[in-house]
Amino acid sequence: MSGWDDLELLLDSPSSLTVTSSARGTVKDKANFKVEEDVSALRKAIEGIGTTEKTLIEVLTQRSNAQRQLIAKAYEKATGRTLVADLEGDTHGDFEDLLVALVTPPAVYDCHEVIRAIKGAGTTEKTGRSMIHDLQSEVSGDYGKALLILAEGKRDESTNVDVAKAKADAKALYEAGEKKWGTDEGKFIDILCHRSIPQLRQTLVEYKNISKKTLQESIESEMSGNLEKLLVAVVKCVKTTPAYLAERLFKSMKGAGTTESTLTRILVSRSEVDLLDIRAEYKKLFGCSLYSQLESEVSGYYGDALKHLSGQDD
Repeated sequence: MSGWDDLELLLDSPSSLTVTSSARGTVKDKANFKVEEDVSALRKAIEGIGTTEKTLIEVLTQRSNAQRQLIAKAYEKATGRTLVADLEGDTHGDFEDLLVALVTPPAVYDCHEVIRAIKGAGTTEKTGRSMIHDLQSEVSGDYGKALLILAEGKRDESTNVDVAKAKADAKALYEAGEKKWGTDEGKFIDILCHRSIPQLRQTLVEYKNISKKTLQESIESEMSGNLEKLLVAVVKCVKTTPAYLAERLFKSMKGAGTTESTLTRILVSRSEVDLLDIRAEYKKLFGCSLYSQLESEVSGYYGDALKHLSGQDD
């Protein structure tokens, strides 16, 4: 079973915590998009003598995922081969993983990533139901329960805020943690994994009014291990998802060696959602642009592709 660092990806996908306007993405539909021209360019890049990586980067990072799906269908119709298979045959390593991620439908990509975290690299199980089944068989206890709720998408999606309910939830959390001898982890899981994001934001405010600590501080003092890390991550995302993901990107580059899988996953999955906001938070938190950090920490065609997805700060 892979550890927390891999399964934290449940919080990276756009559907797991909050729905954000696509207007805050760095990648948008290409104007005057001509699928035949893109297919022709990709075929020339792949079928020619030596793969032209620059063309692969320019085409695949500068089209929306919806446009990439049209390209993939037209490519298969024209060649009798799938674009994914040709990319896997002609590119390697992290660059290959990134290009394959770009041409995979987002929901399928999310499922593949979770399954890979559970079962290890190279897994090709069917997605969807098997992901939930695999989680059930691989994780247990309160941590497993929380992961399953997040994976099954059981969070309330309402945008309405009930202040009375937020006060009641804050009181329930206080009594389940700080005020109690021992901690009722189930109450924390139930509230933090089921309530809507706007509702939880109000609950954080109400909790601070009741307790001398923030909810994050309470979780850190009352819990330990993977469950603590997961619930702290949820609280950070409730406060601001872009700042949480900026922190994840920073750690993936500044830890002991670069964690390429995290870089790929966040930049691909958030490129059409809120990468502009993540970039802004990155600069605010760490004093340099995400683009410049990628430039200094990641090299080769892989680094070039990531920089294309990120875009330079204004």
